[in-house]
Amino acid sequence: MTIKDILHKKEQISYLKIHSNDNVMVALRNLNIGDRVHIDGEDIILSTNVKAKHKFSLVNLDKGDDVFMYGIKVGKAKYAISKGEVLTTENVIHQTTDVKGKTSTIGWSVPNVEGWKETTLNGIARSDNSVGTANYWIVFPLVFCENRNIELIKDAIMEALGQNSNQKYRSFARKALRVFIDSQQNNIETSEELFVPSEEEINPFPNVDGVQFITHQMGCGGTRQDAETLCGLLAGYVTHPNVAGVTVLSLGCQNAQFSILEREIKKRSPNFNKPIYYFDQQTLGTEEKLIQQAIKSTLAGMAEANKITRNASPLNNLVVGLECGGSDGFSGISANPLVGYVSDMIVALGGTVILSEFPELCGVEQELVNRCVSEDLSVKFLDLMERYEKTAIDAGSGFDMNPSPGNIKDGLITDAMKSAGAAKKGGTSPITDILDYPEKVTKKGLNLLCTPGNDVESTTALAGSGANLILFTTGLGTPTGNPIVPVIKISSNSEIAVKMSDIIDFDAGTIIRGEESIEEAAQRLLKLIIEVASNEKKCKAVINRQQDFIPWKRGISL
Repeated sequence: MTIKDILHKKEQISYLKIHSNDNVMVALRNLNIGDRVHIDGEDIILSTNVKAKHKFSLVNLDKGDDVFMYGIKVGKAKYAISKGEVLTTENVIHQTTDVKGKTSTIGWSVPNVEGWKETTLNGIARSDNSVGTANYWIVFPLVFCENRNIELIKDAIMEALGQNSNQKYRSFARKALRVFIDSQQNNIETSEELFVPSEEEINPFPNVDGVQFITHQMGCGGTRQDAETLCGLLAGYVTHPNVAGVTVLSLGCQNAQFSILEREIKKRSPNFNKPIYYFDQQTLGTEEKLIQQAIKSTLAGMAEANKITRNASPLNNLVVGLECGGSDGFSGISANPLVGYVSDMIVALGGTVILSEFPELCGVEQELVNRCVSEDLSVKFLDLMERYEKTAIDAGSGFDMNPSPGNIKDGLITDAMKSAGAAKKGGTSPITDILDYPEKVTKKGLNLLCTPGNDVESTTALAGSGANLILFTTGLGTPTGNPIVPVIKISSNSEIAVKMSDIIDFDAGTIIRGEESIEEAAQRLLKLIIEVASNEKKCKAVINRQQDFIPWKRGISL
């Protein structure tokens, strides 16, 4: 059985040949030495144990022979590998096929979305015709010098609203300390029932999803280009349809000047008309004056944002970012192809999809180049890939060093193998635009955005480019969220969905177990997307207030 088979039908199997051209298979459960595997009319006896998610060879490989998975080259043999032997970092190294340019145009099979064409989401219409899935007020600094003041403002406002995100753990710590002291004094056992209810929240702004406080470590001390790029990213957040208005703090003397932010805002939204309150500490003088004015303006801005209500909106207003983190050997078989199918559905409905993480597209460049709708786009994509990898090599690294220890432990032993599975999130639709960080998405359809593979840097960039919802697949579990965009977590396997149920929203392990096809799971996932986009259901990252924000300092991250 190949991955095409599990797209439309369900069947419980123990191993999978993903593409007909592959010379390896993936174990879907633990297989033992001596087990018999039947494939392509032949029986193969396993010569080693193979853990679930790992791969074993279908043929005898000599040293230097290519390893194929997902139909592409993902490595080569460091030593001779026997038929039925497990693949490891000891016997396989990263290897890809060189790509020079577009060789053909790949068509796509448009999924049937007739049943969804009349469906709407309950979104927030902005004056620039964009539609938000949330309604936030944001507060951020232009330079790291103001991070402390941001935290002071956050603490004051959140305390006033009774929304201190760590109140539960403050209560836990107080009671744990009390129980510990009592046990020391009275020689009694400590209780495990330590949680106490949080203080009641005050919500005078029911139409505002929250005020989000963003801090970062940039704005001065780096290159001027770093400051300009930061302002471009922040401008993406200011102009984002999920944002009603913004409070900006500045020291005054930093590289990231307010004038640069204004210029970047105009580039993204020429008729920008959202409220923006700007406070410069060196101009105002005392910290007290700065913080008091910022607090009053922020609360006044939230009152204005509270006048905004949700209305029915077509699904073509979805702008979905695609991300993976903590990937495992099942990610490219269940969660990522599932998200890819949903991506194709969104494109077929007239929506927009953004695929990021360029280091995790290494090895699949030819397919992506051939999916570009123009020669210019394919040239831009290859140029960005080549410049990015050169920067990594110049820093003493390279795309081949991308897989993390967790990836490798769970079967992703080369970057090309990891990339081939990661790219499945982008489905099969044509690529309509190539975006360099931190450009804003302007075209419907599938866009590629140049970002690192780092989870937080990439999700930060996806939101900055205009994604109003992010689909995040994981096989090992990761708590990443975003300050302004709901991040839906999709597990590749059911074990992690149960073990880390507090962060997982959707279990794609049903595909591995043969309980449903990718097509069937996609119907459920699209329904969840619409519910989250309409604020009818909150994803776990929002519930847990996971609000990660890390700007990409180019040349540092893979």
